[in-house]
Amino acid sequence: MAAPALVALAHGSRDPRAAATIKALVDEVRAVRPDLKVEAAFLEKSRPGLQTVVDRLVRSGHDEIVVVPLLLTHAQHASVDVPAALAEATERHPGLQIHATDILGLEACFLQVLDVRMREALTKARVRELDALVLAASGSSDPLANQAVARLARLWGSHHKLPVTAAFAAAAPPATGEAVRAFRAEGRRHIAVASLFLAPGATPDRAAELALEAGAIAVSEPLGAHPEVARVVLARYAVGAVELVPV
Repeated sequence: MAAPALVALAHGSRDPRAAATIKALVDEVRAVRPDLKVEAAFLEKSRPGLQTVVDRLVRSGHDEIVVVPLLLTHAQHASVDVPAALAEATERHPGLQIHATDILGLEACFLQVLDVRMREALTKARVRELDALVLAASGSSDPLANQAVARLARLWGSHHKLPVTAAFAAAAPPATGEAVRAFRAEGRRHIAVASLFLAPGATPDRAAELALEAGAIAVSEPLGAHPEVARVVLARYAVGAVELVPV
């Protein structure tokens, strides 16, 4: 019996770099599990959409699908948009077993990816020493989502024995520029910003722009198609595949 198909479901962006990054991440997942049918899909703004991918999988004989939402925090997309998309897929294909796992989330192992991206940024900027870090994320109207980012920032700071603050591109203060300026007001001059985004796009670009304008010496690239992220996708899939098994 074939294993359920895996659909990595991203938010989507008009920026082509975002879709390219998600597809590269899916390639990383396939490299680890070449036995699985793995597809990328998007909620909006990018193609293919989830319904297109589900239709294609059903036509090719798949009747079990595990959807892994590539979202870093719980917000409206996770609680509203993903369930609605799955309900539509079920309505289109009676008898299809389709299950959404928990979101990708903010795993502690992502700190390793942040470190890799930060080292790349510091090497490019020819900087060796830092005296503060900012962890820049999208931001949400859900305070619990922002608190999750702040917890990860504290954990990252404890690893490096540096002051770290979380900053947000929207919906919650401080913005990245404000966070950098606050550190500079304390007399800190070597401040770097880590991009806690999965893929490039207008929001990460704006967060980076504000940080550099405020005096940050380096801004890292988003997490991207790193093997550690692929392993978390597969861990979510493994749980979802088990949950598809009838009790």
